[in-house]
Amino acid sequence: MSVQQVLGFDFGEKRIGVASGQSITGSANPLVTLNSKNSKPDWTAIEKLIAQWQPDALIVGLPFYLDGTKSDMTLRAEKFSRQLEGRFNLPVHTHNEALSSFEAEQFLQNQNAGKKKQHDKQDIDKLAAAIIVQSWLEQNT
Repeated sequence: MSVQQVLGFDFGEKRIGVASGQSITGSANPLVTLNSKNSKPDWTAIEKLIAQWQPDALIVGLPFYLDGTKSDMTLRAEKFSRQLEGRFNLPVHTHNEALSSFEAEQFLQNQNAGKKKQHDKQDIDKLAAAIIVQSWLEQNT
């Protein structure tokens, strides 16, 4: 089966950014940022998103250091990807997401050039998820 619809996740301990992506258009769109509950992913909200979007696959960004080595957060994101696969029985692909949050923040600053605005972490997280999905689509479709 070819991958046409994906959901991507920018995993964090406090928040998880979520984005959708389509291989046909090669595009990704930020959807929502989910708050963790007691330092655990909001599995109910993730389940609802999967039911709504019916993805063929899930993408999880792995935050490597710039030299390519793993951090504690990389290991947590890998665990999250294994949990997704186990819970939802969908293929899960991981993707190096180094600097996606930085890139998202830069994009938002450019969008609001000249305006004094502190960017909402929720906006940054879901946009970072879209950047992860977009990058994965470019490399895999």
